[in-house]
Amino acid sequence: MNINATLLAQTIMFALFVWFCMKFVWPPIMAALEQRKKQIADGLADAERAKHDLELAAKRSAEILREAKEKAGEIIVNAEKRDSELVEEAKAKAKIEGERILVGAKAEIDQEVFRAKEQLRTQVSAIALAGASKILGREIDAKAHNDLLDKLVAEI
Repeated sequence: MNINATLLAQTIMFALFVWFCMKFVWPPIMAALEQRKKQIADGLADAERAKHDLELAAKRSAEILREAKEKAGEIIVNAEKRDSELVEEAKAKAKIEGERILVGAKAEIDQEVFRAKEQLRTQVSAIALAGASKILGREIDAKAHNDLLDKLVAEI
């Protein structure tokens, strides 16, 4: 065998091998590499979107938490305000009720004083009659002198 023929045969075989690889092996490998490259790029883009969404969610949750704290503060302030209003209202009602009880008690006292005065007048008139009858030495008829006794009671 001649070295030139061997070299030429190897060159032709190498060229056929390169052509075969370029025609049948290279395209699927390149397609797989392109698909993998696209998958990686999509995964990175999804990761960036997820990171951005996470930041937005964190900001939104912080905003919601701040709003909830503000609402809780408002509710507490309103509750304290309502509490003080209820206390003031109860104080006012208690004062009114106390004044009403005081007025009723004063009216009852006035009635008792009036009854006691009337009873005292009746007793004083009876004592006066008894004393006058002893002074005069005879019995005074209360029925006969009813007008005189009424005037005496009114003066007392």
